Parts: sequence; C-alpha cells; structure tokens
Amino acid sequence: MTRPQIGFGAFLSPLHPHGESPTLQFWRDLDLVRWLDELDLAEVWVGEHHSGGWGTVSSPEVFLAAAAERTRRIRLGTGVTSLPYHHPFHVASRIVQLDHQTRGRVMLGVGAGSAPGDAHMLGIHPSDQRRMTGESLEAVLELLAGEGPVNRATDWFTLRDARLQHRPYRPGGIEVAISSAASPHSMQLAGRHGLSPLSFASPRPGGTAPDLRRQWRYAEEAAATAGRTVDRADWRLVVNVYVGESRERALEELREGAAAWLRGYWGDIVGLPVDALGIEPGREIEYLVENGAAIVGSPDEVAAGVEELYESSGGFGTLLVAGADWASRENTRASFERLARFVAPRFNGSLEGFEASAAWVREHRSEFVAQAVGAFQKAFTDAGVAAPALPVPEPAGTGSH
Repeated sequence: MTRPQIGFGAFLSPLHPHGESPTLQFWRDLDLVRWLDELDLAEVWVGEHHSGGWGTVSSPEVFLAAAAERTRRIRLGTGVTSLPYHHPFHVASRIVQLDHQTRGRVMLGVGAGSAPGDAHMLGIHPSDQRRMTGESLEAVLELLAGEGPVNRATDWFTLRDARLQHRPYRPGGIEVAISSAASPHSMQLAGRHGLSPLSFASPRPGGTAPDLRRQWRYAEEAAATAGRTVDRADWRLVVNVYVGESRERALEELREGAAAWLRGYWGDIVGLPVDALGIEPGREIEYLVENGAAIVGSPDEVAAGVEELYESSGGFGTLLVAGADWASRENTRASFERLARFVAPRFNGSLEGFEASAAWVREHRSEFVAQAVGAFQKAFTDAGVAAPALPVPEPAGTGSH
C-alpha cells in the first residue's frame, strides 16, 4: 500500500492551565521548540492571545524571534496573527523583519481572532471581525508584494503611499497561511488569494467534527472563480496527537491534563456547557478520543489514526500537533520524540529506500548466501583443508511457519 506523503509540525496556541509561573511557561515553550528542531520536525506555529489566562503569548513575533536564536532549521509561523487587532502596515513590516532575522524561515499565519475578550478590549464587534480580516489581508499582501505604493482607506485603517523598506528575504516571498474552523470564510479567502489553508480538524467540545472535504471545496471553488488553483500539499490540519508507549499508558498520562483543559478552559473560561455532555469525571480523555478530538495511542495506533484522517479529509500536506499541555513536560517531549522516530518516517518517505533494500536482500538471500558460503569453502579447499559444511537459507517465502 502506498502511504500518503505528510509533513509533521506543531501548533502551539499555547494554552497553559493556571497555577504555574508564566515566566517559566515562556521558557518551557521555547525549550519545546528547540526540541522540535532537534527532532527534525518541519515547522512550528505560535499563537496570539490577550485574555482568558490560558493563552500566554501576546506577540508571536517576539516569541519566534527568540525561538529562531535557539533553533537551526525548523520553520517558524505566527499561528495566528489576529489581523483586526493590528494596523496592516505593522503586520507586514514586522513579519518581513522577522523573515530576515530567521534567514527566510518565517511564515505568516493570519486569522480573525478567536477570543471574544481580546476583541472586546479593543472595541471590535464580533460581527466586524471577518470583514476587517479581509480588508487587512488585501493590504498586507499588497505590501508584501512590494510592487508599488499602497493607498487604502477603511473605517479603521489608512495607508497613504505606503511601502516597505525591506523586501522578503527569499525571491519567492513569505508563505501566508490563514486559519479556518468551520465557516467557509477563511477557506474562500485562501482560494481567492492563493494562501495556504490551516484548518482545525478537531471538533470543539460538544460539537461535530468539521466537514473537511466540504472545507476544501470552499477553497477550490473560490480559487476557480479567481482564476487560481489550490494544492492539497499546502493544506495544514491541526489536531491533538499524543504518542505513548501503549494506548493504556498514554490515556493515563493525559488524564489529568485533558480534564483540566476540557472543564477548566472550555467549560469554566470559555463557557461551553461541558458539564451537560454527561462525561464521567476522570474519563475526559476517553471522551475526546472517542469523539475525534484527539489521536492517542502507540506509534502504530497513531499512524493508523493519521492515515484515517488523511482519507477522511481527502488528503493534506502537513499535520500540526496541537500543543494542549495535557501531559507533563517530560511526557510531552517523549511523545514528540516517538512521533518523530516512529510515526513521521512512515509518511515522509524516509523509510522507502530501507524497506525496498530489505525486500530485495530477502528475495535474493539464498543466492547471496550460497555465493558467500561457496567463497568461504573455496578458501579452505585452496589451502588443502577440508571445508566445513554450512547451511544455506531457503529462498524467501518457502520456509515453514
């Protein structure tokens, strides 16, 4: 069976439960990014939050600048910059500076903003966020293109003869991705402007899983209308993933953290009616796995879950592991290591040469060993000494079982 070609990375909101030093949480998250770079994961995205007490990073650009100094290869993305919260000139100029500081490793992830408290503090009505996102996005893309002065005026920002002093570090420019949950809006913007879609594949507590095939059609339809095409290889899916030594042990390692995330964040802070879901206390992680909100298990089980997600979505290019802080720091690092060592190689093509070589040697083993045995025995014969009898293996597939 031909396996899908998938890249792997991480999406760190990051969300952390209360009770720990927020200063040390920055250190922990930066250390995790360094670890992901050592594990050769492809990319990491870091989000923007200003309220609620769980989301600790208010400036992903500042965080990623520090992460860039601790890493060598991993690509770094804002996941996401909430466009309605910023003047588009500042969004464009900051990301281009970071692009140069990282020598082209940066990606710009954008979105409308998901935390109601953030928008409220800035005087932004939720009904305006999508419109503002579209207006800002057009301005940011025009500024990044650098084809001439930008002049735009809306009810919340003005650009007058605006141009960036810096151009993107690489000739191809900066990759721009847009986050999407369930509505068609972001996928349509991705198709219209040729952006990389970044979709959350897990349902919110109590909700239904997003129809990912329908989501992709939104992008395809918008791209066709704009005279563009979209490529599934550019599509990223965000999902909670945890790779343990076994499914049973993994569930135990996640039990306390998943309960705090589900009831403490979504229930107490966000206000979703989690208690009405009838989840038995202590079995929150089972609920999340059974309802498609997480892929948890041994490396074999996680690999099977990734394949199932690939098939159900119709195909995507990169799987981003959501950083939900469900496990201890040590277990989180171990999970990512198992992902990199035992799961990712099944999907990135790195095992194909080894598997083909093993199959080839197995198929010809009797021939190869017979030649080696013959040469060994000839050495004895040439020396005038009786050669010992040595067994020759049967051809592959002929042995008894």
